[in-house]
Amino acid sequence: MTALDRIDWRVQFLMLAATWGASFLFIKVLARHWPALWVSFGRVAVGALTLAVLLRVTRQRFPRELRLWLHCAVLAVFFNAIPWTLFAFGEQHTSSIVAGLWNATTPLWVLLVSLAAFGEQRPTAERLAGLAVGFAGVATLLGPWRGLGGGALTGHLACAGAAACYGLGFPYTRRHLAGRAESGVVLSACQLACATVILGVFLPLSGTPTLHIGLDGAGSLLALGALGSGLAFAVNYAIVRARGIAVASTVTYLIPVFSTALGALVLGETLRWNQPVGTVVLLAGIALSQGRLAVALSRSPARTRSRSAPEASS
Repeated sequence: MTALDRIDWRVQFLMLAATWGASFLFIKVLARHWPALWVSFGRVAVGALTLAVLLRVTRQRFPRELRLWLHCAVLAVFFNAIPWTLFAFGEQHTSSIVAGLWNATTPLWVLLVSLAAFGEQRPTAERLAGLAVGFAGVATLLGPWRGLGGGALTGHLACAGAAACYGLGFPYTRRHLAGRAESGVVLSACQLACATVILGVFLPLSGTPTLHIGLDGAGSLLALGALGSGLAFAVNYAIVRARGIAVASTVTYLIPVFSTALGALVLGETLRWNQPVGTVVLLAGIALSQGRLAVALSRSPARTRSRSAPEASS
C-alpha cells in the first residue's frame, strides 16, 4: 500500500475534482499560446515525467508485461491523446465553463458504452429514463435558441467528443486494469508514457510552437502536467481501487462546480442561466440512470418516518 492509498477516499475524491476542475482554466490559458496538439502533448509529457520521478522516489518500477502495456496504450488513446487534444481545440472556440460542463456528461457516455459495447448492464426503464433526462439537460446546456453556428458549434462538438472518449475509457479500465496488482502510480505512469509516444508521432502535423509562452503559459503547463495529468491520475486509480469504477466516474458531479467558478472568477467568462440549469438536469438524469435518486428518496426523512410508523389497523 502506497502513501496515496492511505488517504481517505473522500479526501482523494475532493482533491481530484478540484484538480481536474481547475484543468479547464489552465487549458484555456495554454491554448492561447500553443496549438491543441501541443497542449495535450505538453501536459502528458510533463505528467509522465512527474510520475516517473514519483516511481523512483517510492522505489517502484515500470512493469515488463507486454499485455499490460498494450492495455495502457488503449487507455492512453481514450483517456489522454484524443480527449485532451479535443478539449484544447474546443476551448479555442468556446469557454472553459462550457468545456467543464461537457465533461460532466461522462457518466452518460459510460452508461451508453456499457449498454451498447460491453454488455455489462441491462437497458432497464430506469436507465433509459435517466439517459433521456440527461440528454435533455445537455440540450438545455447547449442553448440552441442562442444559435450554434460557426466556432461555437465546433467547440461544443469537440468537447462532446472528448467526453465520449472517457465513456469508452472507464469501462475498459474496469474490465482490464481495475483488478491489477500494480499501484495506481505505476498504471498512471505507463498510461501517460504511452500517451506521450502516441502524441509525439503526430506532432509534426501541428508545426513548431513558440517557446515564449510567458509565466501564465508556463505555470499552466506545469499545473496541467504535474497535477492534472500526473498526480491526479494516480489519485483516480486509488479511488477506483477503494470504491470502484462507478464511484470514481461520479467525480464529474463536482468538476463543473470548480471549472465554472474558476472560469467566471479568474477568466471573467460569461455564465448564462441555461448552463447551470442544464447541468442540474443532466446530473439528475445521471443520478436516475445510476439508481441514486431512488436511494436518496428511500432515505428521505418523510419516507423514513412512514416506514417506522405503526400501520393502522383495519
